[in-house]
Amino acid sequence: MIERLLIAFGLVAITVLIHAAGLAVLLSHLLRSTVRSDTRFWPITWLLIRIAWWLIFIHVVEIAVWALFFWQQKCLPDIESSFYFSGVTYATLGYGDLLLPKEWRMFGPLEALTGSLMVGLSIAFFFAVLSRKFLQRFPSNAQN
Repeated sequence: MIERLLIAFGLVAITVLIHAAGLAVLLSHLLRSTVRSDTRFWPITWLLIRIAWWLIFIHVVEIAVWALFFWQQKCLPDIESSFYFSGVTYATLGYGDLLLPKEWRMFGPLEALTGSLMVGLSIAFFFAVLSRKFLQRFPSNAQN
């Protein structure tokens, strides 16, 4: 049981590491931009679409880590099932049409909890970017 607990903590740590690195790349790109951001509808919408694409990419990579682990451990019949199960679990959809073997079943809720935390972090990041862009419209608030 200790071994599986350490593996689970390792998967969580890898997921957080991927997310942190992905957000760092995205943030450095946003901060490097020296052009004053345009806060009109289409430019801000295009920015949010690009951020959404990047965040989804980060989540897919994280799902892949869990899926590859499940596949390597032969928890599910094939790689496609592993990716499907991992995606459904990470996104907390919980269809229940695929289940992990009894000895690995606690990894499902752990992936769901980790996915919820990473999605929450992405939402917070999205909100922070949007808030900053909105506040740029008001020069007096940008100074505070």
